[in-house]
Amino acid sequence: MKELKELKPVEIVKELNKYVIGQEKAKKSVAIALRNRWRRKQVDKELRDEIAPKNIIMIGATGVGKTEIARRLANLTASPFFKVEASKFTEIGYVGRDVESMIRDLTSITVRKIQNDKREEVQKEAEKIAEEKILDILLPKPKIKKSVDTVELSNTNYDNSREKLRKKLINGELDDRYIDINIAPKNQTPMVEVFSNVGLEDMGINMQEMFSALQPKSSKKQKKTKIKDAKKIIKNEEAENLIDMDKVVKEAIRRVEQSGIVFIDEIDKIAVKNGGSSGGNSPNVSREGVQRDLLPIIEGSSVPSRYGSIKTDHILFIASGAFHLSSPSDLIPELQGRFPIRVELSSLGFKDFVEILTKPKNALILQYIALLKTDGIDLSFEKPAIEEIAKIAEEVNTKTENIGARRLHTIMECLLEDILFEAPDLSKKKIKITKKFVQDKLKDIKDDEDLSRYIL
Repeated sequence: MKELKELKPVEIVKELNKYVIGQEKAKKSVAIALRNRWRRKQVDKELRDEIAPKNIIMIGATGVGKTEIARRLANLTASPFFKVEASKFTEIGYVGRDVESMIRDLTSITVRKIQNDKREEVQKEAEKIAEEKILDILLPKPKIKKSVDTVELSNTNYDNSREKLRKKLINGELDDRYIDINIAPKNQTPMVEVFSNVGLEDMGINMQEMFSALQPKSSKKQKKTKIKDAKKIIKNEEAENLIDMDKVVKEAIRRVEQSGIVFIDEIDKIAVKNGGSSGGNSPNVSREGVQRDLLPIIEGSSVPSRYGSIKTDHILFIASGAFHLSSPSDLIPELQGRFPIRVELSSLGFKDFVEILTKPKNALILQYIALLKTDGIDLSFEKPAIEEIAKIAEEVNTKTENIGARRLHTIMECLLEDILFEAPDLSKKKIKITKKFVQDKLKDIKDDEDLSRYIL
């Protein structure tokens, strides 16, 4: 993975092309947004804080690559990434999730990610500590009160014996031997669910920690276990002890604030068509309320969390929606202004489907070939067969709901259903998918619009 400073917009698009077919305009827009993050860091500090990210709104039907572009963009530079559906939010004062929760979730995910990375870094050190602790149990150091010469001789014998045991331990010769180890009991914190318009976490209160503090501290309990299992238990405990959680949290907050990406899907679901309704019970009231709650977070504000206050000024927000029944202009003007870059993604057609099936690094056909290889089946596809699958996908999307590239998943599952079911028992280990095979398998379903609607 390249550093952010090495990624030019052209290189970003090149990387995205490995996973997303077409949508060049959208790729160009997100590539510029990512490069601008690096550019902002090179600017003098006085001006740096004034440069806000240029948030993006993607307009296009489902399955055309909106989410995939955002996710792959985040992966390029290991940026903290969180996806959320705008339709899940409710206005403050209503039962449901408040908009600030997406920032808290992004922070929690980032803390866990960094914690896991740090845990990997200290594995070797934790393993050495675990090794020493097991040796201490197997061969406790004797307490000797004799002459200096006797003590030195005893220490030499002890060290020699310990090294012999160490070799056996490393070679796995002692794996099935049982020893007694002290294990910290699992936290028996009671489950408490709080129903409130403003969650306790919003006020920086962690219920689990609060109840843990009220409980009496339990001493470690002894457990008899095999050495190979004891080694893992002690290693995991020591790895946790070696991680400085204060540094982890500090780094997580820095990453979220400086390079976090929040992807808000289905933003068209909270758009109010033609100005909405003035009726107090109208769902439009809540939708507009959610928009107004989103506004300060996207503009830049501080969100309280269990880890501290998170500033959202430089988080990049990418919104997306199909906008079949509304348009971005139906969003409140203030929110529209916070998404200056608008990109319309094109619907996918025959040529796009052929490329999606074959070109990406994670191409659908490659996935099925790899899956069946585990059962010893050598699966292959003729070019006309791939083209027939693409043609059927385009036709079904035209006749029924257009779900973009997701249609390929349902078609491939239906096409290969029998092979996937019978694969472990098949005597024929080489299977070639031909155009005729595709036509015979899918003809009846494709021609019957009602069947294709429910099956494909």
